[in-house]
This record gives sequence, C-alpha cells and structure tokens, in this order.
Amino acid sequence: MRPGDHPDFFRLPAPEGRSRESTIRLDPQGRFFHEGELVTHRAMARAFASWIARHPDDGRFILTNGYDWTYFTVDGAPYFVEGVRATAGGPVLVLFDGSEEPLDPATLALDSDGIFTAKVKGGAFDARFMRSAQLELGEWLEQDSDGAIELVIARARTRVA
Repeated sequence: MRPGDHPDFFRLPAPEGRSRESTIRLDPQGRFFHEGELVTHRAMARAFASWIARHPDDGRFILTNGYDWTYFTVDGAPYFVEGVRATAGGPVLVLFDGSEEPLDPATLALDSDGIFTAKVKGGAFDARFMRSAQLELGEWLEQDSDGAIELVIARARTRVA
C-alpha cells in the first residue's frame, strides 16, 4: 500500500521545513516550468503530466505520485492532446501524459482562440489539442451547410460547440 492510498494522505501537513506550495507551473502550450525555468528533461515533464490531479478538499490542481504531493499552477487546460489515432471505433486521443482514450464527441469544443478542447480522464479534466493533434483530427471533421463544424464518426454527426 502506498501512502497515497490512505484516506488522510491529502490532509497530512508537509514534511517539516517544507511547503505544499510549489513554483511548478503548466503553461497554455503544455510546458512545465519550475522556478521560472522550462523543464527540459523530457522524462520529468512526462512524470509531472502523469501526476496531475485535484486536491479532494479544495479542488486545486496538485501533482501527486502516491508518495508525496504538491500544489502547482495551471495556466489554462491541465491536459494536452499530442495526437489523434484512428481506430475502428473512431478517434483515440493521445495525451501528453502518455495515456490514450477514446474521444467523447459530446465534449469536443472550439475555444475562443480556435483551438479544439475535449474532456478527458472520465470527464474530470479539460484537454487542449496541440497543433499536430488538431490537424490529425481533421479527417473526422466536416462543415455542414450552415458552416458549422461537425465531428463525423461512423456516419454519426456531432456539432462542435
């Protein structure tokens, strides 16, 4: 059993002399920064991406690996779609934490900057599409006669919000 499995894990104080607040920040392009410096170690950035959660009491974003946790700042969406993979069942999102999950058509939207977003992780988090993923999604997109964008999967059409 990991410490993170204990029901009071997120209520325990930080180790003596330390804080639960951090300078780690996730920017709107999916890049992590620590103390203002870009995290360039790819494995560390991937680990951070895989540790994203919300604190169960206050809902703030945290990084947790099951042994320790800290608050961090998210400037925009907490998840990013790096790619879109075609399957018989439709598009599968490749997330920046290394996981994959089917796209829920009902959650696909365009933000005010013209960037696609979708809900991921059981609908708990927003994910922003990176440029390459947005292009890969194109094979499932069509414009209807009114000019609205629709997601088309196996002839089922869903208007993009």
